[in-house]
Amino acid sequence: MVGIHTALASVRAWAERTPGSIAIAAPGSPDLCYDELAADITSVGAALRSLGVQRNDVVGIVLPNGPEAATAFLAVSAAATAAPLNPHYREPEFEFYMTDLGMKAVIVPAGEYGPAVAVAEARGIAVIRLEQMASAGAGSFRLLGAEEHPFVDPAQPDDIALVLHTSGTTSRPKMVPLTHRNLAASARNIAATLQLTSSDRCLNVMPLFHIHGLMAAVLASIHAGATVICTPGFVATDFFEWMGRCRPTWYTAVPTMHQAIVERAPGAAEVIAETPLRFVRSSSSSLAPQVMAALESAFGVPVIEAYGMTEAAHQMASNPLPPAARKPGSVGRSAGPEVAIMDSTGNLLPTGAEGEIVIRGDNVFDGYAANAAANETAFDNGWFRTGDLGRFDPEGYLFISGRLKEIINRGGETISPREIDEALLDHPAVSAALAFAVPDRRLGEQVAAAVVVEPGVEITERDLRNFASLRIAPFKVPRRILFLDEIPKGPTGKLQRIGLAERLGLDELDGADERQPATAPSTAVEVLLADLWSDVLGVEDLNVHDRFLDVGGDSMLAMRLLARVRDTLDLDFTVIDFFDRATIAEQAVLVEDRLLEVANG
Repeated sequence: MVGIHTALASVRAWAERTPGSIAIAAPGSPDLCYDELAADITSVGAALRSLGVQRNDVVGIVLPNGPEAATAFLAVSAAATAAPLNPHYREPEFEFYMTDLGMKAVIVPAGEYGPAVAVAEARGIAVIRLEQMASAGAGSFRLLGAEEHPFVDPAQPDDIALVLHTSGTTSRPKMVPLTHRNLAASARNIAATLQLTSSDRCLNVMPLFHIHGLMAAVLASIHAGATVICTPGFVATDFFEWMGRCRPTWYTAVPTMHQAIVERAPGAAEVIAETPLRFVRSSSSSLAPQVMAALESAFGVPVIEAYGMTEAAHQMASNPLPPAARKPGSVGRSAGPEVAIMDSTGNLLPTGAEGEIVIRGDNVFDGYAANAAANETAFDNGWFRTGDLGRFDPEGYLFISGRLKEIINRGGETISPREIDEALLDHPAVSAALAFAVPDRRLGEQVAAAVVVEPGVEITERDLRNFASLRIAPFKVPRRILFLDEIPKGPTGKLQRIGLAERLGLDELDGADERQPATAPSTAVEVLLADLWSDVLGVEDLNVHDRFLDVGGDSMLAMRLLARVRDTLDLDFTVIDFFDRATIAEQAVLVEDRLLEVANG
């Protein structure tokens, strides 16, 4: 599989083994067979050599999603280093990526004169124009200006086949170079996990400038001698039309795409019945158990959730196909590399213990390019630290708690936002939910959430907070819930938790915006409770409508307050009693009712 080059070796092997088998398809285009794809890859490699592109030169690919993007990736990586970029970037973004990558050339569609071309020409980067040859098969093209040239010096196993950047949500994006060995191992792992054969047909709706689409859809299919159907990208309204026309056996997507597909599934029952899938795959971010259940109900097939990241050439763990168990909420078992749990000092932890997920194996990259500082913290005793928190259950299934950078630290209470997402999604009116951290003067961080509700449904913030309080601990209940038409997503369809508060204009939550008019304690019980609150919290001038959690309380302080109430009034309350009545005024009523009960015997 490694041979000369991951893709080229696989394509040639399948062309020789099964002449006429289909490699790449696209809605409305003739199919491209493996032998034709092999010839195209060799031709493009020769064209790049004639244009002065050598091994390990970085060639940008700025093409819209579709079959040409797939074949360009395969062909460029066979001869040089492929760097697919989002064609919707603006000039400053192209400026950053082209400069950071030290790009030798960039491939754009014939007739393209947008920001990618402007930046490349300004920086002296060669612009290579691609002309489609659709009549020759999906993904066939020629490079304008190239001359006939023998394809010499093809890429080698330890050459860099693909370079991508991390998302850069909290810092400068880092370059992730992946060798042919990395890609070969990952393609082999994915194909084995999904039990892909030459009869499979993957409907790809993922962008082909992202590791998910490039590896799980394209290279895993190529490795198995299967067919990959390359769409123009994810268009929810076209999904079932493509499904009916192209007759895939599976598709892979991110959770937000699955959610949109599920919403349209009731109107596509006939297409689903006539085009039975073998399975549905989900990766790149956590799939809520509610969405998994809805998908399996809609398609009548298993949903295989996998766990991947760019630094691992995508897949690290995956739920298995039946008859093995699939566990909602889990990303499955190790599916290629070694996966373990590590503490902050580099010690591996036992089953059941939570810590940082670490990996090592043939598909894992060797380190970030030109970033010694990042590499120093990213690797520990040969293990790559993923930045994700998780634990293994006794059967070896991995459960992810969240990103270390996404964990909300509310006055010392660490909160996994995924738990809050799932609690809110249990409400029938909520179609999407994303919890996130907001700066708070008293607590450091406070919990907020963005939700999308079903059309025509009326629900209040208080309704959802009360609903969530029955499912999660009170300190985890969002202090604010914002109702949005759509939760912001990144270019690959992933919900963007980090930085969401800033994007939504929530610079800080101090509780003042939601407080009722200040009302000083008036009754004897209110005055007593206000004094106890002040002693426990160290806060003066309390309002009887203040909520305990909003003025610095947490679960430990709540237990201390309950003990003070018991010692002072000889009354015993449970934590649930307490948090169901979270203000001084509400607790005063509870205390007065209990005192009356005691007085009446």
